Amino acid sequence: MTLPTGRTTTARHATGSGAAAPGEPAIEAAALVKTYGDVTALAGLSFTVPTGTVFGLLGPNGAGKSTTIKILTTLSRPTSGAATVTGLDVLRHPTEVRRAIGVVTQGSGTDPQATGRENLLLAGRIHGMRGQEVRSRADELLERFGLTEAAKRVVRTYSGGMQRKLDVAMGLVHRPTVLFLDEPTTGLDPQARAEMWAEIARLAAHERLTVMLTTHYLEEADHLADQLLIVDRGKVVAQGTPEQLKSELLGDAVVIELAPDADLAVANTAIGDLAGTREVTAEGRTIRTRVDHGASAVPAVLAALEREAVAVAAVTVARPALDDVYLRHTGRSFAAAEEVAVQ
Repeated sequence: MTLPTGRTTTARHATGSGAAAPGEPAIEAAALVKTYGDVTALAGLSFTVPTGTVFGLLGPNGAGKSTTIKILTTLSRPTSGAATVTGLDVLRHPTEVRRAIGVVTQGSGTDPQATGRENLLLAGRIHGMRGQEVRSRADELLERFGLTEAAKRVVRTYSGGMQRKLDVAMGLVHRPTVLFLDEPTTGLDPQARAEMWAEIARLAAHERLTVMLTTHYLEEADHLADQLLIVDRGKVVAQGTPEQLKSELLGDAVVIELAPDADLAVANTAIGDLAGTREVTAEGRTIRTRVDHGASAVPAVLAALEREAVAVAAVTVARPALDDVYLRHTGRSFAAAEEVAVQ
């Protein structure tokens, strides 16, 4: 398979480890396209995931994240394009790819009527582990994820955070070299989410495990990802480290929430005509703009709106965030994209 670099990749014989060769990317995708009838889920997605990193795929619901994961984990075939995982072509060598990866899907894969330990033992046996090997591995993972005391309880009695930890443990039972996490913290409370973040970071840092994480939480992507790919409507809109992406946005973001009876068009023009404002966007009753110095710009913004008799409900100033990155590249806020996706 020839990837965009021009390098031809050939599959290795499976050795059981599934590890990428030294210096070889853990994942490569080249111009992935996936269509469902008239619907295009992926429109030419290309990216490379370095070995031993947490790679974040960030986008609103419906952006194509789960479709990408399904292709890379051999659960779906692309309409066109190519991909390798640990140097193995996902179309030509799906069995070898599956041996090398762990997958944690959005929905729990546990048996709610079995205990936590029984779930782990079953997962290990599915991967060919037997005897003391699988028992020791189950005990090791139960301890790592703080589930030892709950090991003999049936999973339906677990909290949401405990169930999610068990899902990740099951994905790790056979010691994969690449772990796919599809929206791993959806539905978790803040404490459980923070605990999961800490475990994901530890896995990548201490075990040279490559983690590919899909999320629609901006804070999660900012906190966890070494590299970030922002997708919208099946296309790449930005790529880099979170800090690189945010540093491209000079100055501060000023967000103006208008009163219910305010004229949005008049307000938009008034702010756009102010010296020093740029990238002015209007959405609902909210206007956003970028300025060099947010605190000193606010009085001028308010004065301009007052001259036009535009009532303001609130004004906030903030340093660049991933939402600003998304807004710049797509012309809409992340929250607005989420609202469209669920309609």
